[in-house]
Amino acid sequence: MGIIGSGSIGRTLARLAVGAGHQVVLSNSRGPETLVDTAEELGRRASAATSEEAAAAGDIVVVTVPVSAFPHVPAAPLAGKTVIDTCNYGPERDGHIPELDSKSLTSSELLLRNVPDALLVKAFNNIFFKHLLSLARPAGAADRSYLPIAGDSAPAKAAVTEFIDSIGYSVVDAGTLADSWQQATGTPVWGTPYGPYSNEKGQPVGEDAIRAALATATR
Repeated sequence: MGIIGSGSIGRTLARLAVGAGHQVVLSNSRGPETLVDTAEELGRRASAATSEEAAAAGDIVVVTVPVSAFPHVPAAPLAGKTVIDTCNYGPERDGHIPELDSKSLTSSELLLRNVPDALLVKAFNNIFFKHLLSLARPAGAADRSYLPIAGDSAPAKAAVTEFIDSIGYSVVDAGTLADSWQQATGTPVWGTPYGPYSNEKGQPVGEDAIRAALATATR
């Protein structure tokens, strides 16, 4: 797995992935030397590299960067690859982007303009990183939580579902990239089902609750 962007979600996914036996290549905008300590902490299955190297290395690549950084995501090494988009649009951080403000595009569709040959799947953008870490459960656990995913490629969705299963979650298919607004910032499925930030352990969320939250989203 390659990870482009090593903030809270990126590092949490790296930790879960390493724990599940995956090899992880971490990257960020500041260079691999700033991630040496993180990689060492994660152990022998983790390494640090440039964004281009992480993109080239991963069978699945996670993009977890500010929306304003989309133009800097390396497109060529992502061609034909399954790419997980965890990103949320925040005008206060990203500046105003007309297509997103007008809701003519989802943020994932905007990312796809920058990496047009990637097989993009929206996932992990609706859960607090501490809850993502603490709510992971083995397959078959009664209190296993569900995460929504959205994408246009059935094979990419299948690959992401398999990865998510390996790190301790089940999946609700939330439709296409055009539908991914249903799990964007401020929607019913964003954050709230898993409990408040003040409860760092979070609360498990089943399939029905995630489906109900998606169904009540308005744009």
